[in-house]
Amino acid sequence: MNESCIFCKIIRGEIPSTRVYEDEHTLAFLDIGPLVKGHTLVIPKQHFDSLRDADPEAAAQVMVTAQKIARAQLNGLGADGVNIHQANGRVAGQVVPHLHVHVVPRFKDDGYHWNWKAGKYAGADESNGMAEKIRQGLKQTA
Repeated sequence: MNESCIFCKIIRGEIPSTRVYEDEHTLAFLDIGPLVKGHTLVIPKQHFDSLRDADPEAAAQVMVTAQKIARAQLNGLGADGVNIHQANGRVAGQVVPHLHVHVVPRFKDDGYHWNWKAGKYAGADESNGMAEKIRQGLKQTA
């Protein structure tokens, strides 16, 4: 664990949180600034700054717990849907440098809207070029 990480402090019980679920590998607790009431964070108990740093097993454990929380929000809160959000790096909106997944229950009239402005590629050459760069990146991570 990281001594100065706020999420590691929550895991250790040094900072209060409203815990929703916990197992050997993960912890789920309510976000103190919910987008929609019931907004839950899922974190690994082992410290990783981001998804990039996590080992595949830890990432998988976080997603298994996120799925449990999503099902619980649908069943327990009567949510109409669920958004799953995960950010890596400050520029992507990651505020706390500890891997975490936001599980946000959604209701038909909850008033929350994503600011998603879809773009487009100039054409097949540009999209194929991007795909090739990603494929090259995959070779570097293998």
